[in-house]
Amino acid sequence: MELLALTVGPIEENCYFLIGRNNRNTIIFDPGADADQIKSVVAVNNLNPVAIVLTHAHFDHIGAVDEVREEYRIPLYQSSIEKDWLTDPMLNGSGGHPGMDPITVEKPADFYLDEMGPCQIGEFTFDLQHIPGHSPGSLVFIFKEKGFAIVGDVIFQGSVGRTDFPYGSHEQLMEGIKRYILPLPGDTTLFTGHGSPTTVQQEKDSNPFLF
Repeated sequence: MELLALTVGPIEENCYFLIGRNNRNTIIFDPGADADQIKSVVAVNNLNPVAIVLTHAHFDHIGAVDEVREEYRIPLYQSSIEKDWLTDPMLNGSGGHPGMDPITVEKPADFYLDEMGPCQIGEFTFDLQHIPGHSPGSLVFIFKEKGFAIVGDVIFQGSVGRTDFPYGSHEQLMEGIKRYILPLPGDTTLFTGHGSPTTVQQEKDSNPFLF
């Protein structure tokens, strides 16, 4: 299994390409913007996209969904908690900002990731956990055997997700981090929605929000 990252959009969101063993089958996580760049990564690396998966539905994580979905004719997966966020700019955070065009996704998700624990999409198996707080439907994808997790905006290097947005909750966020992230092996790599990857141990040792 291989993981590529591409930083997209004005808020520098990390779009991830999780590549399997068979036929370069690839899940695209959080195509937030810059669809042409995403397509270029697919072409240059000879990838075969099979699904789009959202860690959550804030605007900076969904901006290129329509173009990528249409280009490769692949299904979209997300939490049903945020299903209305795809079409409502006020919910996804892109509405009401001067000089910013509202961002929406044309069609609803094809599948909803609502059952926590062991989960499978195609050849990809992982442990799915719901960690609300930054947004109510935030999901974390834990690949225990491979030693990494895709965590969206739940936790960052030296920080945690903002909770001052509508429907945010610092208490819920910290509870989820302590329950699902910190018990992972210390060398587990955390691939975050913004910024550089980190490890569980690094955050235990130095993240001021965890003390």
